[in-house]
Amino acid sequence: MKFQPDTFAGTNAISRHESGAVWVNNQRFEGSLLVPWKGEVRAWSALDLATLTAAHFNEVLALKPELVIFGSGARLRFISAALYRRLIEARIGLETMDSAAACRTYNVLAAEGRSVVAALLPGSAD
Repeated sequence: MKFQPDTFAGTNAISRHESGAVWVNNQRFEGSLLVPWKGEVRAWSALDLATLTAAHFNEVLALKPELVIFGSGARLRFISAALYRRLIEARIGLETMDSAAACRTYNVLAAEGRSVVAALLPGSAD
């Protein structure tokens, strides 16, 4: 018997992920994406890992999450802490994983009612 719904009203849920596209609340999005637990899903100006800058993480900071799940693309690749220093200074956690795993982890945390943002680079081969 189920005691709680799969999703909560007003919470974004990632329903599907494939190479270069993510479905949030059954709507398809392409490219890099910021998925906040609540509110508008938006395109992220980060194109790929090679061009990622600290300014990209300032976009994430503006969403005021308690935790950020960073999806690094088709495979797990870590970035320099200097890129997300402002998140560290604001005491916002950051976990890095490949984009498919980031989507799954985001859904679990959002369903728990956490203030989480998925910052996703495209999942195509890089």
